[in-house]
Amino acid sequence: MYKGERQRQFPTTISTTSFVKLYVLHLLNQRNYYGNRLKDEISRRLGGKWTPSPGMIYPMLNNLEQEGYIVGHWEEPTKRTKRIYSITDEGRKHYEAIRRMNMSSFDDSLYIIKKVLKDIYDVSV
Repeated sequence: MYKGERQRQFPTTISTTSFVKLYVLHLLNQRNYYGNRLKDEISRRLGGKWTPSPGMIYPMLNNLEQEGYIVGHWEEPTKRTKRIYSITDEGRKHYEAIRRMNMSSFDDSLYIIKKVLKDIYDVSV
């Protein structure tokens, strides 16, 4: 492999932003959430090992809403405290497309991690 072909991300080729977008749409495909609850739910499902920042979640929610993939409404419109989001039909189609598109990246990552654990740490997973 020469310089132009180097892999610069390890162990996956999915960006953090793409991963969070996939996870947000996945969760919204199951039920409605507000921003902080989405962040906390991702963290909970990942065993507290990683949490997306509010600075990633809220701009993403705004973009997804502008793209028509989700819709939001204020829980208390006069106070504007919590904006509750739900996925649209277009959002479901987009979610399925990016879900399929990223499957091989997750498979590759899992393969690499299993090999490293076995080779370096003599741990079978």
